[in-house]
Amino acid sequence: MRFVADQSQALEFRVRGRVQGVGFRPTVWRMARELGLAGEVLNDGEGVLVRVSGDQSQIAALLRRIERDPPPLAHIDAIESREYSGGLPQDFRIAWSIGGPAHTQVAPDAAVCASCAAELRDPHDRRYRYPFTNCTHCGPRLSIVTAIPYDRATTTMARFALCAACEAEYRNPTDRRFHAEAVACPACGPTASLIAFGQDEPPRDGDAIEVAARFIARGDIIAVKGLGGYHLACDATNPETVARLRLLKRRDMKPFALMARDLAVIRRYCAIDPVEERELTSVEAPIVLLRAAGPERLPQAVAPGLETLGFMLPTTPLHLLLTEQFEHPLVMTSGNISEEPAVVDDAEARRQLADIASFALTHDRAIANRVDDSVVRIMGERSRVLRRSRGYAPAPLRLPQGFESAPDLLAMGGELKVTFCLVKDGQAILSQHQGDLENAATFDDYRKNLSLYQRMFDHAASVIVIDRHPEYLSSKLGHAEAERRGALLIEAQHHHAHVAACLAENRRPLDAPPALGIVLDGLGFGDDGAIWGGEFLLANYHGYERLARLKPIAMPGGAQAAREPWRNLYAHLRAAGELNAARSADEWIAFEGKPLATIDGMIAQGVNSPLASSCGRLFDAVAAAINVCADRQAYEGEAAARIEALAATALNEDSGYQFDISGSELIEIDPAPMWRAIRDDLRQGVAASAIARCFHLGLANAISEVVARLTDERGFETVALSGGCFQNRLLFESVHENLREAGYEVLTHADVPANDGGLSLGQAAIGAARLMRTADLKKAGENHTCVSAFPAASLA
Repeated sequence: MRFVADQSQALEFRVRGRVQGVGFRPTVWRMARELGLAGEVLNDGEGVLVRVSGDQSQIAALLRRIERDPPPLAHIDAIESREYSGGLPQDFRIAWSIGGPAHTQVAPDAAVCASCAAELRDPHDRRYRYPFTNCTHCGPRLSIVTAIPYDRATTTMARFALCAACEAEYRNPTDRRFHAEAVACPACGPTASLIAFGQDEPPRDGDAIEVAARFIARGDIIAVKGLGGYHLACDATNPETVARLRLLKRRDMKPFALMARDLAVIRRYCAIDPVEERELTSVEAPIVLLRAAGPERLPQAVAPGLETLGFMLPTTPLHLLLTEQFEHPLVMTSGNISEEPAVVDDAEARRQLADIASFALTHDRAIANRVDDSVVRIMGERSRVLRRSRGYAPAPLRLPQGFESAPDLLAMGGELKVTFCLVKDGQAILSQHQGDLENAATFDDYRKNLSLYQRMFDHAASVIVIDRHPEYLSSKLGHAEAERRGALLIEAQHHHAHVAACLAENRRPLDAPPALGIVLDGLGFGDDGAIWGGEFLLANYHGYERLARLKPIAMPGGAQAAREPWRNLYAHLRAAGELNAARSADEWIAFEGKPLATIDGMIAQGVNSPLASSCGRLFDAVAAAINVCADRQAYEGEAAARIEALAATALNEDSGYQFDISGSELIEIDPAPMWRAIRDDLRQGVAASAIARCFHLGLANAISEVVARLTDERGFETVALSGGCFQNRLLFESVHENLREAGYEVLTHADVPANDGGLSLGQAAIGAARLMRTADLKKAGENHTCVSAFPAASLA
């Protein structure tokens, strides 16, 4: 930073980034006063303004300290300076916020900090056992905000007038609650209560949290109002209660999330490495998937068929006070009927949850925005977000070099695990996890959040990017919105968007040479109208070329095949020539009682049996072969998760099944040799766990071999891994290690999900690249018109 030569000067600093609602102004105030500077600091629609006068060396020192020691929840994207000629006070003050166009960030919700937790436990503190204790370093943010600038008046705390003691803290720049917008205490803030959903009335005396804990201990299921929605809580060590929760919630097999009071409790059930411990204790406090390798075991019904448990530490003071009543974990699953969005409204909680929970531990602070718990997993020694929501959203991601002047646009995401993405000021603002749009309530919430984000960030996109699949609800809504606004509509191919998301997250520059993207997932709409899902794309942001794929196999029954793995097994064995007079279907347990003649006819005649190069369906087929989820999956990805769990137990098996690799213009991976080997192993009584592991390792080896062949032809040096199948730890780490050892630069997801939760980021990058390229061509004098869809091969 350069300063004018005068010894005394007045400057204005514009600080951009996550700088509102995180204690930034009081931090600057304290620093400026310590340095003897005069001026003011204030919030506005673009972030924080610092106007300061004094000795230039002291101003330089202030800037260094701001950059070096921001508050814990702050994130500075940029600091811009200019000379200031307006009037300034004699001392340094915090001035009133001003409005204007929104160019700032809303901070994510943050887990209770150590200082607030200490106050909760101190009998002499006025916030002793107060479940809404917070400060500038923790507490609700996105879940309570309705507009920016982020001030109390634009949150659901506006109705709670501060008492004199809280007002003094709020106005005192030396206090850590200075301008903490959600500040409260028992005298003036929200209150917790225990209400009955059934006929039993809770005791009228006693602490609501302690009474709720007693009910949980006796075997009750309790609804608990959290930061961004309700949870359903019960004793995780009580098999009868866990089974009852599954029945009432209509969640047959999907694992439940767990919450424990501290790491010592978690270690009784799981192994925790240093990276996992860091994530568990972070301000984001996500659910962390851990190996169930502790000295004690929880009931199998908590996570049926899996070798991992999803644990989180208490996220709010209320959860902390509740879990401290227990020596063991609690189930803390989303407060909803299965597949519905989590309940946030108190009246809706009574309507939806009364048949599940006997009581609700609730409070009178409204939830403005639903925010689900985030989920992370450690793979390849790095934390990787599987679901990006509480603690992470809506923190923006800086787009790579070359995207600085990207126009404002909106990317709509996909159909499952949906997020949407706004591009503004060279940043991608990714929404919190929305869910699966097939559910009507989720789709309603998705539309509500689209409106909220555009209002919060003063965003009116003139360009909308959608997935190319014509039946995705997000694509249909994008079409309608583009027509309503008169906006340009751009279509992005599903797997190209996956690759672009990985490139953008890893800040690969706009003008970088193409990388090989390997995308393994369930399905996506291909350029040829077929279903893709095992793709090798040489790609940059501008376009891609399909170089290899998994062999397309029929999906008899279409969408039904994604739910019933035995259908995929039959189609794969049929394609591999493993179903004939010499090789009967009778020896496969998965086919007992199935209408095989009908299925065979459907495939032969091409009736509702689309071909798909889907890696997800390959996993389903292998699962059915070893009689795992053969008849039906209770949730998306169950079969794959369960054979990964089996494979993790066969540590002595280090060889993989063989796959055929053939083709020239389009290389194809054919699993036919694998099926012959699996049949032989089953006849010889080889354990299902060993078969599962050999499948994983063989697929990883085949992928690596294809990369090597393509490198000889195309000469790339960088490989990007994306798609939901790369959330499988064994597959991911095997492919990653193979490629790294072969000398490739391997780009992977960490801050953005590899699954469709990251799709909108890739769509946004593709759309921005297209528009910027169009602008460059126009500047060069070329006659170029932006079209709605990308050509498959357009890598220049």
